Amino acid sequence: MGKITGFLEFDRKVEQYAPVEERLKNYKEFTLPMEQKELKEQGARCMDCGIPFCHSGCPLGNLIPDFNDAVYHGKWDKASSILHSTNNFPEFTGRLCPAPCEEACVLGINEDPVSIENIEKNIVETAFKNGWIKANPPASRTGKKVAVVGSGPSGLAAAQQLNRAGHTVTVFERDEKPGGLLRYGIPDFKMEKHIIDRRLEVLKEEGIIFKTGVHIGVDIKADQLKKDFDAVILCGGATVRRNLPIEGSNLKGVVQAMDFLAQNNRRVDGIKDLGEEIKATDKNVVVIGGGDTGSDCIGTSFRHGAKSVSNFEIMPKGTTERPEDQPWPYWPMRLRTSTSHKEGAERFFSISTKKFIGDKDGNLKGLITSEVEWIKQPGQRPQLKEVEGTEKEWKCEIALLALGFTGSEMTIAEQLGLEADTRTNIKASAKDYMTNVPGVFVAGDQRRGQSLIVWAISEGRQAAHHIDEYLMGTKSLLPLKGDGDLPRI
Repeated sequence: MGKITGFLEFDRKVEQYAPVEERLKNYKEFTLPMEQKELKEQGARCMDCGIPFCHSGCPLGNLIPDFNDAVYHGKWDKASSILHSTNNFPEFTGRLCPAPCEEACVLGINEDPVSIENIEKNIVETAFKNGWIKANPPASRTGKKVAVVGSGPSGLAAAQQLNRAGHTVTVFERDEKPGGLLRYGIPDFKMEKHIIDRRLEVLKEEGIIFKTGVHIGVDIKADQLKKDFDAVILCGGATVRRNLPIEGSNLKGVVQAMDFLAQNNRRVDGIKDLGEEIKATDKNVVVIGGGDTGSDCIGTSFRHGAKSVSNFEIMPKGTTERPEDQPWPYWPMRLRTSTSHKEGAERFFSISTKKFIGDKDGNLKGLITSEVEWIKQPGQRPQLKEVEGTEKEWKCEIALLALGFTGSEMTIAEQLGLEADTRTNIKASAKDYMTNVPGVFVAGDQRRGQSLIVWAISEGRQAAHHIDEYLMGTKSLLPLKGDGDLPRI
């Protein structure tokens, strides 16, 4: 490594943010760029640790010490090549990934870990700025055709890899533009949509065909899909939302988080025909659910001009330090505070919503909660118990349900005769990602359930390797996790 003592000399630094009062005026990203000198110093913090546990922490197996070393030496073009050898879309992960690699960083045992995600983002942004990221279409075509259903990160990754192998790839997307939840679930203040569009232009130049506004299973049936293509990969995501089955859940103002977020992203994109408007302006907002989607609802509500925003989480408040039963290098379940939380939300933990209250016209006007506690018994799952005498009524005109997803929609799966588990994840061999129907593969959330963007990209890449082998009958040259396209430094 370039600076053996770098981790002793430099403290961790990450990008700073524009002031809250300034960033709430629009939906643009609000990170403030770091100087090249500072980024080189951050790359220098990467230790010569012998066994880089960050590799195992990263679902993509990114060659993190290698690109950190390149950044320290100012070789940004080399850093970009190393990063792209394992990650098709570092501009997505560099903004949106919760960075399990940093939790597995050896330096993080007793110091602040290397700021890997921030370095990753700056590598790819430097590469785009300097024109190093260019279309690289295959030299020849195999004559094989592959249908990719879904244009989220798993679908896009699978499509690019299969296209690189020379197959003719068509990506089907039922929405008006490609991107899946990257486009319609992630607010622009976390990732502006031109970031997706510039990468899509590269993919199109490489020869990938995109067909939007096409609902597979509805507009094109399974039999036609199998007839037209030599292989099919389903990357539709886990989109069936979890409901809150309590009294008043049908009131106007009780809204699924993804309906709220998707509509706002379309509004920011300039789309006028949005149907019935869902806005938090001048309302008391309660976001039920403490994950990333809940956080996104908070930031969006503040930009609407909400009167107040409260965030309910049924789980206890986590610790800021790593819990004792989740030792390094495992991912710790600890308290995480997002930039949206810091924009003014009140957070409440160990709280359960019992009832929504409506007015005579069926509009939400409040809700009732109680405090809860989790009772732990040896060898058993914790049991939820309501704390007597803790009922409380809250004023609320819009409640956003950010409770996660229960599985994937099964229309096309049923038409194809695919097997599913109890959570409606489509069953596929862990060995080759193929379903019980030959030639039909699945990757991403639709196979593993709701997960991270970095896992989706990894799944798409892995599945592409096996699809290539299925189509050609020979060992694929497409890399598997951690292989990369370049030798190690």
